Amino acid sequence: MSWGTELWDQYDTIATHTQKGIDFCERFTHFLKDRCSIELKYASELKKLVKSYQPKKKEEEEYQQYSWAARFWDVLKELHDLAGQHEVIAENTQGQVLKDVQSLISEMKQQRRKDLQDGAKVQDQLKESLAKLDKSRRNYEKAFKMAEKATDDYRKADADINLSRAEVEKTRNMMMIKNNQCDESKNEYAAQLQQTNQHQRDHYTQQMPSVFQQMQSMEENRINKIKSMVKQIADIERSVVPIINTCIDGMVKASDGISAEEDSKAVIDKYKSGFPIPADIPFEDLSNSSVIDTSNANGTPKNSLDNRKGTVSDKKKNRKDKKGGGGLFGIFTSSKATINKIIGLLGEESKEDFSDLPPNQQRKALNRKIDEFKKEIARETAEREGMLKMKDVYVNNPALGDPNALEKKIEENAQKIDSLQAEMRKYQGYLANMDAKPSPVGQRRNSLSDDSISQSSTNMEMSQTSLPGQPPVAANEPEVYTAIDDEEDHVGEFEHAEGDFDEEGFPVIGTCRALYIYEAGNEGSVAMTEGEEMFVLEQDQGDGWTRVRKHDNSEGFVPTSYIQCHFYDQDEV
Repeated sequence: MSWGTELWDQYDTIATHTQKGIDFCERFTHFLKDRCSIELKYASELKKLVKSYQPKKKEEEEYQQYSWAARFWDVLKELHDLAGQHEVIAENTQGQVLKDVQSLISEMKQQRRKDLQDGAKVQDQLKESLAKLDKSRRNYEKAFKMAEKATDDYRKADADINLSRAEVEKTRNMMMIKNNQCDESKNEYAAQLQQTNQHQRDHYTQQMPSVFQQMQSMEENRINKIKSMVKQIADIERSVVPIINTCIDGMVKASDGISAEEDSKAVIDKYKSGFPIPADIPFEDLSNSSVIDTSNANGTPKNSLDNRKGTVSDKKKNRKDKKGGGGLFGIFTSSKATINKIIGLLGEESKEDFSDLPPNQQRKALNRKIDEFKKEIARETAEREGMLKMKDVYVNNPALGDPNALEKKIEENAQKIDSLQAEMRKYQGYLANMDAKPSPVGQRRNSLSDDSISQSSTNMEMSQTSLPGQPPVAANEPEVYTAIDDEEDHVGEFEHAEGDFDEEGFPVIGTCRALYIYEAGNEGSVAMTEGEEMFVLEQDQGDGWTRVRKHDNSEGFVPTSYIQCHFYDQDEV
């Protein structure tokens, strides 16, 4: 249906309606601006919330120790990502939809102004034609009345016998003149009427319908654009829904990763002192206090309480001397102080072998120190391997550099590695001496499952720190214990832990697949074909090479960029 035929007489109404459409577009613009402002404000508030509840630097270690804290940290990260998606909604709405609406408003205002000008011009032409018709009609009416009067005057003069013939002739001539003027006015009026009618027909069938059609097209274009923009807004929000769902799934996964049992075990591992439970307090029989000590030369009675070593006062004194605290429960005060020191990550000065700590915490401190040396040795070893590979490149292509310039650095690196290994062996000796000490009965049953496996793992991991070009050092044999009571079960656990290592002492930490063909060109590297599956023995230490083992048991290094790795620890929750 066309506005030109159906609304031919509603020019002013159509002009008002199109103005309402422009007003709606401007209101729609304000809506989009407010929507973007709300999205940005919401994202900002979410990020502020995340930042205010982020763990502080000193709390980060605790967030890693307990599942409830670590998973809450994961929830905060997911919430931060979710806030970012609301920013994406606001940015895309501002960059795409809002600009289109503003451009549409500008185009509509120009088009409407032009259409209204054309309509006003056509309306003025019709009004002008009607004005001419009215003028010609008035002239015709005036001439007709004058002709009638002249005719009446002639008839009266012709009937009057007192008038001369000349006067009658004069009245007759005047009648003829007025009649001629009336006929001319009539012809002009008829011509103007015909012209005005034709103009009016053109006005209502061609000119104004054309203007109305332009305004109708403008209005329909506005409606279609609004329809497209509303859909575009929905598409923008739909595009971030998968990411928001991923964030929500991450929160659900984080909640599934919370384990009360693991957290309880972590509390035990962190705060366990390793001291034995205090023995029962002996009964003090005061009825024998008056017995005379026959060994006294003077024969004076001596209180057997003062001569006995198992008294309450002596035990208090002995505990006070040994622990540095008074009272029967001084051991707990001492343990608490030590634990507080450990919580501070050994920030205060302590003995080199950590013998001032409780047994369990001492073992943890030694193992932590050994792990630090291992990381440093691994870093220095990777640096040495990189320098050796660079030296091989220089030897094969002297234009790239002088291989002798690296000799001094390689020698210094080897000395540093030897020094680190010596320090690590010293701490391993502290750990071995600690394990060799007789433990209380309450701890003897667990010594094999906790300590011997830890020592075995430490010795086995030492094989990874051997110098490049040298065969890996064989892992030390696990210490053999005589099973007491239920230690056979722990021996089985030990053997299971030992089975996680390969024959040469390198743990299989994952698998990899070759993305490209690689031909081994240097000593220590292995060739591989595209798509070949291999085991990962050692991660890239920053030099661009990864140690792998093929299915034919051959080992060596391959470029990290040539393979796709999957590590087993990625499967752990």
